[in-house]
Amino acid sequence: MKAKTPDDSRTIMTDTVLPSETNPLNNLFGGELLARMDRAASIAARRHSRRITVTASVNHVAFNRAIPLGSVVTVEAAISRTFNTSMEVFIDVWIEDRFTGERSKANEAIYTFVAVDDTGKPTAIPPITPITDLEKERFEGALRRKQLSLVLAGKMKPKDATELKALFLGDS
Repeated sequence: MKAKTPDDSRTIMTDTVLPSETNPLNNLFGGELLARMDRAASIAARRHSRRITVTASVNHVAFNRAIPLGSVVTVEAAISRTFNTSMEVFIDVWIEDRFTGERSKANEAIYTFVAVDDTGKPTAIPPITPITDLEKERFEGALRRKQLSLVLAGKMKPKDATELKALFLGDS
């Protein structure tokens, strides 16, 4: 399979925060933001794999800033790394200042999707080649994140987590 780049999967969804999507503090419900991120990540995963994709896990979500009623919100998702049948999707959430139009990062998340065939069986996907410094940084971190998840789930022994060992123990 021919390698793809993160730009091949990049998905950008922009919308506004409506009153029915807010909590009593007039900020976007966290669950609403999670749903928006899941949709963008799903599209990015499908664009990369050209397969049906399913959410395997939500590995990280950071609600760093509240998103007020009326805000213009942009959810940007792209594949950060692929494995055999799974892919990590990194999601950035931006809000736009209503007066200046300046964008600032509000939140981020990392999801894992699996490509499946018509029967639901996991299927192989193309590799990814990061281009920019940020893409390379996210690509490198993805293997550590995967190993940590596998260790915590009891699916990998800590001694076999080579990337994590290198991170914590160095070259000793």
